[in-house]
Amino acid sequence: MSKSKLPVISTLMNNDSLQHAGYLAVAKTRAKVLKVVSHLIPVPRPLLYVGEEACFELCDMIINEGSTNVLIVTDEVLNKLGVPSKVTDYLDKHNINYHVYDGITPDPTFAVVEEGLSESMNNNCDSILAIGGGSVIDAAKMIAMSQGNNCKPQKLIGILKARKSCMPLYCIPTTAGTGSEATLGAVVSDNETHQKALSIDPRMIPRAAAIDPVIMKGMPKHITADTGIDVLTHALEAWMSVNASVETDYYAASATKAVMHYLPIAYNDGGDLKAREEMGIAAHYGGIAFNKAGLGYVHAIAHQLGAYYSIPHGRANAIVLPYVLDLNRKSSEKRLAKLARKIGIIESTQSGKTDKELASYFIEQVRALIESVGIDPTVKGMKESDFDAIAKAAAKEVSDTYAVPTYMPASGIKDILSRIKATSDERAAKSDKVA
Repeated sequence: MSKSKLPVISTLMNNDSLQHAGYLAVAKTRAKVLKVVSHLIPVPRPLLYVGEEACFELCDMIINEGSTNVLIVTDEVLNKLGVPSKVTDYLDKHNINYHVYDGITPDPTFAVVEEGLSESMNNNCDSILAIGGGSVIDAAKMIAMSQGNNCKPQKLIGILKARKSCMPLYCIPTTAGTGSEATLGAVVSDNETHQKALSIDPRMIPRAAAIDPVIMKGMPKHITADTGIDVLTHALEAWMSVNASVETDYYAASATKAVMHYLPIAYNDGGDLKAREEMGIAAHYGGIAFNKAGLGYVHAIAHQLGAYYSIPHGRANAIVLPYVLDLNRKSSEKRLAKLARKIGIIESTQSGKTDKELASYFIEQVRALIESVGIDPTVKGMKESDFDAIAKAAAKEVSDTYAVPTYMPASGIKDILSRIKATSDERAAKSDKVA
């Protein structure tokens, strides 16, 4: 089913209750349609290799499947640090040709993807291996789909726009964050406006991925923190989704439990391979969970903060997450209380508490986790004049693709933005006084 055939909302809500009622009706209809689509469309899972030898096992698979000329997609920083060398050295030993394209930028644009596509086609590459974080993997997906369909990446924006399968695609995540190696979507930014566009197709899911803690151990602390909260956000939004199921609940709860326990360890000791491995698996599970259950307002608002104020995606999620959890406190209190019990964070003093109290306790623990990994909760340069456009874009993203427990009017989104701005301004004023 193409995206154009889904219900379309032409006018987003404002404070008027009738307009919000109309928005609510359309959004809920979309959510039901998306739930049906998610059950009808088979979503494959990549073969997953885990452990300190995972990269080599993945390379063996690539070789055994007949690849002789691999395009390695990465970014300039990782390439300069020599991160792909673990793979390229192994390919050299096995006489496998490869070409490295390290032009991927954060929030890659169509131009970046097109450059990678040219690199692959001009060198007659027969498979693609992504080594990097979410931006690298998303770009590699688009390159593989574009080459497989002999088209520009712009033609793939939307739902099920491809006519053919992608090139053989494999992934080695270097961050424990997006879980993009498990998801059926890829995000690309407009060359000029940097607004994000989404391509959704199960055929872009990689054939296999390697969760290699050795590759991840060099991740800086701030990236460990940002990407770790990205994992948590995926899991929590999938858990609270109206389209959650027994299957997605399993993966969302597992990911949440791992993040709550292992993120502080990985943050404080980047060389702890057990923590790195568990966070990598958690990211993968989070990707599986939101593949079918979807995301929510945290991502919708965070995407706009990233576009307007150049904030890394994981940190933007961390900034917005507590506010959206507060918003969902009432509608999701039973679910959040169940999650708190399920992942084992309830202390003996909390065992007799009500669902309402446990939901509040869980949200407090999330806030404490974000603070413990040193994430700055402020946004520099926020302008109230941006809020209408941000709220409109975030509301449209939710109505188009997410099944959230609570649908907000535009005023609700702007209230969250105002609270973030107030916190940011207050902290900036205190910093100026200290200086």
